[in-house]
Parts: sequence; structure tokens; C-alpha cells
Amino acid sequence: MSPRLCLVLGGVRSGKSAFAESKALEFNQTVGQTTLYVATGVAFDKEMKDRILRHKESRPQEWRTLEEPVKLADEISSFLQKSESTGVVIIDSIDVWVANLLMEHQTEDRHTQEKIVIGEAGKLLRLMAGASQAFVLVSSEVGLSLVSPEPLGRRFQDLLGTVNQWIASTATEVYLIVAGIPVKLKSASTE
Repeated sequence: MSPRLCLVLGGVRSGKSAFAESKALEFNQTVGQTTLYVATGVAFDKEMKDRILRHKESRPQEWRTLEEPVKLADEISSFLQKSESTGVVIIDSIDVWVANLLMEHQTEDRHTQEKIVIGEAGKLLRLMAGASQAFVLVSSEVGLSLVSPEPLGRRFQDLLGTVNQWIASTATEVYLIVAGIPVKLKSASTE
């Protein structure tokens, strides 16, 4: 397990990213190294481009950014091998990443899609378990939302719920953000 793994869950516009960034800054004070911000969003239209730009502008300028929508474990591993000064990795967000994986493989059958998402999630968990860096992961909590009327939407909810549970089970800290207020669900002292 990595020295610290924090999972930040919440609904859309709940304040997840801002809280996760504050946790990354807190972790960075402990380790005294730089932060790698891994962005999973894809700028497929003007609104998304603007959203990504606002996120970039809100982050500390000294943070490095890796934009990777699909191959998280592979690209983060490659980056960390080249950069010994990275002490904290923030991934924003796991839900967008799972959606990207499903969209990239939308023509595949359900079983293949599930195998791909589960395989990639396993690679990410193994990377974090063997890393010396602290990790902060952002994800949407799908357990409080409506059930999608579409099969792909339900598959997304099922897979994201599973991936969130896996991450939470190995995390040292888990927070649920509600209206900008963090509620601690798990901490190293209460395991």
C-alpha cells in the first residue's frame, strides 16, 4: 500500500476537486516534493474545454500535469520512473476515466467491457500499492444517483461502484463531500 491513499467521493459540483487539491497540498507538506496532477477529462466540446481550463488555472503553477484519459496505470508509472521528485499524485477523476474506458470500447460486448475496466483498475491499484508516492483520487459517488435507463449507463454505474469500493478498501482515508463540506468516512486511525 502507498504511504497515503485518499479517496474523495461526492456528487457533481460538490467540491470534490477543491477538497482533493487541498489534501494533495497537505500531503505535499509532509513529503516535501512536487505534485503530479493527472487529468482524465477530454475536451470534446467548448464547454468541456472551458471547464478543463478553469481547473488548470485553479491549480498551483508548480504542479505538473499529465493528461491521460484511458491508460492511467501505464502513463503514471512511466512518468514516475522519469521523475523522482514527485511525492504526491492526484487523479481527477476516476469516474471520467471509467466512462472513457467504456466509451473507447463501446462496440465490445458487456463481458469484454467489464474485463477491460476491471483489468485497468487492477493495474492502477497495483501501481499505487507499490509506489512510494501519496495518492489522492477523486470520484463521483454513484450509489446515491438514479438508475440509468440505458444499458451502458447502468454498466457504468455498476463498474464505477465496484472500482470505488476497491479503492476505498485500500485507502487510508476516504471522504464524502456534500455541498462543499467534507465528511470523513475512513481514516488511518479508525481502520
